[in-house]
Amino acid sequence: MATFLIGLAILVVGGIAYGAYIDRLFGPDDRKTPAVTKNDGVDFVPMSKWKNALIQLLNIAGTGPILGPIQGILFGPIAFITIPLGCVLGGSVHDYMSGMICLRENGNQMPSLVKTFMGKKIFQFYNVFLSLLMLLVGAVFIYTPGDLAVTQLLGQKATADNPTVWIVYGAIFVYYLCATLFPIDKIIGKVYPLFGAILLLSAVGVGIGIFTNGYELTNLSASNWMGIHPKGVPFIPIFFVTVACGIVSGFHSTQSTLIARSVSNEREGRTTFFNMMLLEGFIAMIWAAAAMGIYNKGIEADLIGSPAVIGLVARDLLGNIGGVIAIIGVIVLPITSGDTALRALRLMIADFLNIDQKSPAKRFTLSAVIFAFVAGILVFAKMSSEGFNILWRYFAWSNQTIAVFAFAMITIYLMKNKKNYMVSLLPGMFYMFIISSYILNAQIGFRLPMNVSYVAGVVLTGIYAYVTYAHGKKLASSSERLSDKTA
Repeated sequence: MATFLIGLAILVVGGIAYGAYIDRLFGPDDRKTPAVTKNDGVDFVPMSKWKNALIQLLNIAGTGPILGPIQGILFGPIAFITIPLGCVLGGSVHDYMSGMICLRENGNQMPSLVKTFMGKKIFQFYNVFLSLLMLLVGAVFIYTPGDLAVTQLLGQKATADNPTVWIVYGAIFVYYLCATLFPIDKIIGKVYPLFGAILLLSAVGVGIGIFTNGYELTNLSASNWMGIHPKGVPFIPIFFVTVACGIVSGFHSTQSTLIARSVSNEREGRTTFFNMMLLEGFIAMIWAAAAMGIYNKGIEADLIGSPAVIGLVARDLLGNIGGVIAIIGVIVLPITSGDTALRALRLMIADFLNIDQKSPAKRFTLSAVIFAFVAGILVFAKMSSEGFNILWRYFAWSNQTIAVFAFAMITIYLMKNKKNYMVSLLPGMFYMFIISSYILNAQIGFRLPMNVSYVAGVVLTGIYAYVTYAHGKKLASSSERLSDKTA
């Protein structure tokens, strides 16, 4: 229990202190934001500080901060330290800077920001890659909440031949379509306060239950500090790909830039972006502790690390009624990420193709194309025996890969503005090593020996750091020359 409490202290105290530093580093002021200057009643819509913060939390908190820690805690109590450290030093900086740079860059979404600060060639690659990720997010966040609803709430098997599964998928699909089409304050802004209440109630309930039910939590020691996985899986890089949401997630950059279009004051950024990532880290910590507690208590071996752990924990800690509320809170998480993922994809494609989104007909046409692709991915994942496993592995890796691009963009922006760029370059380098060594070794990748993958990962990380720094220096020098000519 001591290691878990130390981790919570790192998250809270470290988050407050580092959040204040990062906020001062960026320097929010009283200039008008895009929500005010470009108010179109559809995507640029000023909303209140707390509504924006709540929507941001629900946007970024999918099943990742629950399913990831349930599997990640198998590496041992080291997770109680790496989750909060990663969240404070990496994830919160990533989310905050993405959102705040969007505010300063006229509300531009991530692909446009990449194009501005990293060039057209990288932009073209990034845009295609990100669009594929968002399609995967949409499919994953229909599949996982749909199956949880069928198995945990309806008590049925979530098999492809069960009509109930497809009915539940269809209901989520229809909600996503409405949330994608209608103005952000008409659907998302209305239902999210209710979703948020359920989410927070379930997380707090599970957290309290860990203490009141006397769950045994293993402490960090000399014998387990390297992360001893029961299957002998190496801690680096597997842990940081497994536990993405709650530490660092590239998907979050797209959600920060999306909600930035509704922020009416830059000084709200720390609460909306940085602190909401800290709350996601808290959710990840709670479920990591709950999973460790139920594992130590004893469950069937084939259930360890599976989504079934969610139901076991919820009902064991909160009883049948409380457990159902907690499960609903978990189901809400991916639904409130999938809807804005597809909305963000619509906006990104519209920006890229210069399609005006004020017209309902144009929004519907573009959304129809997007949803057709999502439906195809969903059917493949459900009908194939290994479909979802393949989908999830590529989703997890590509999610972290997108974060590497975001960290590079942030670094170049900070260099251009003569600010401490190490706050983003260092976590970017770390995750470049993680994603490269992972894909070089993984079964879904190149299947190289782990030692070879580590060496190649170091080389690729060095190249990433050099290219990012060189491009940042070049852009900073160009800005200086332009300023001199203007003066």
